[in-house]
Amino acid sequence: MDFGLRDRTALITGATRGIGLAIAQSLAAEGVQVAVIARTPADVDRLAHKLHGVGVSSDLVTHRGRQHAFESTVDRLGHVDIVVNNFGVRAGTNWKDTGIDEFRRAIDGNVVAAAHLTSMALPKMLSRGWGRIVVIASVYGLEAGGAPAYNAAKAAEIAYVASLGPSLRGTGVTANAVAPGPILYEGGSWSRRLEADPELITDFVARELPAGRFGTP
Repeated sequence: MDFGLRDRTALITGATRGIGLAIAQSLAAEGVQVAVIARTPADVDRLAHKLHGVGVSSDLVTHRGRQHAFESTVDRLGHVDIVVNNFGVRAGTNWKDTGIDEFRRAIDGNVVAAAHLTSMALPKMLSRGWGRIVVIASVYGLEAGGAPAYNAAKAAEIAYVASLGPSLRGTGVTANAVAPGPILYEGGSWSRRLEADPELITDFVARELPAGRFGTP
């Protein structure tokens, strides 16, 4: 299928595994020039080479890291048409181990990271009259379950996109949030939980997931 994206450019965060990897592969297959952003240099370089794109290793939790990711992408691709904010941080697991530090880290690593990268990309998108902002949030930003700080950060991402979208009406730029449910892939958090306690996770799937199975990237 041709979505008319050939020769567009995309910056994809958290791009070396799971949902981010699937997005990078799908966009590259559509002829998009992709910038693969993640923390581990070897993984970034390997995937960028495979997709004939560019790779930038950077810590997106930090202001400087996000600037480096964006500026390096622009230096090598010329501009950014599509930003996929897939990178996210989970801090703490329950109310017993979640305090202000965990909330701060979750907010910085999710909504602040997405908002910062978006703010850097938007001016050029608006001047060119075309752009796509995508934020990968979570079903836990919409309902109970999961880690408290992560839930709050994902809800903030959804609210951020909901407030941004109407301001872009008529500009040729769109903003959307996607809220996946539990996604199973090798090396991911659900994969680790399934390996550690198959009975518990099997029961969770049967009880909590309407489709009776995990999603896939």
